[in-house]
Amino acid sequence: MSRPLTLMAVHAHPDDEATSTGGVLAKYAAEGVTTVLVTCTDGALGDAGTVKPGEEGHSTAEVVAARAAELAESCAILGVTHAHQLGYHDSGMMGWPQNDADGAFWTTPPEEPVARLAELIERHRPDVVVTYDENGFYGHPDHIQAHRVTVAALDRAGSGARLYYSTIRRSDFARFGELVREAGEEFPEPEEGQEMPDMGVADDEVAVEVDVTAFAGAKRDALAAHASQVENIFFLKLSPETFTAAMGHEAFVQARPPRAPGGPVADDLFHGLR
Repeated sequence: MSRPLTLMAVHAHPDDEATSTGGVLAKYAAEGVTTVLVTCTDGALGDAGTVKPGEEGHSTAEVVAARAAELAESCAILGVTHAHQLGYHDSGMMGWPQNDADGAFWTTPPEEPVARLAELIERHRPDVVVTYDENGFYGHPDHIQAHRVTVAALDRAGSGARLYYSTIRRSDFARFGELVREAGEEFPEPEEGQEMPDMGVADDEVAVEVDVTAFAGAKRDALAAHASQVENIFFLKLSPETFTAAMGHEAFVQARPPRAPGGPVADDLFHGLR
């Protein structure tokens, strides 16, 4: 009997696993796929409820402990088979002084995290690996570092795993905004003089779009498990129906083996491997 297929998702912080890959983690786990989550940082610079980093009452040690417990709950909801935390210090948003703090993931020499992730790749032998693109989806330093580490670790491990980057079609932003406004919520827009974050891809760059509407409830519950960050999780303001309509499909760019833009869009990360 052949071993089950294995999906590995490499994310930067606790809660990232639910936002962009909560649907595929839950869907494939339900299908008997072995799911492996690697979380690179401790999330120390997230909120402590309503208290922001740097404000009085924000304890990074307490935030780390809370977010580890929340991550465990999220993994249980999504049916994650194996969860690993590398434990590097959260680097904060791009340009924050914490980017350069001792132990920050962004400035950690890559040799150690690459070696650690390569060992996990060798142990779990994933058929498919999902992480962020070169821009970290929206320019977050820890996401960019997670991308770099994942690509280098796959090379170091000599893995032939198929590699995807989670993404969103740029054309979907308008549809998403319409859904949110129809639901009576205010769609976040950049302040005057600011540009939209550089995120998403042209429609023809999407290689796979997975319908996860049947698992949207689990995805929403996994996001809600990160209770300390709820103020920052805009999607939880949406009704379950609007959440499903907006978040019930997850899109991916195929990086390895490379796929030229414009080809047919598959509906399964494991297409051709089953």
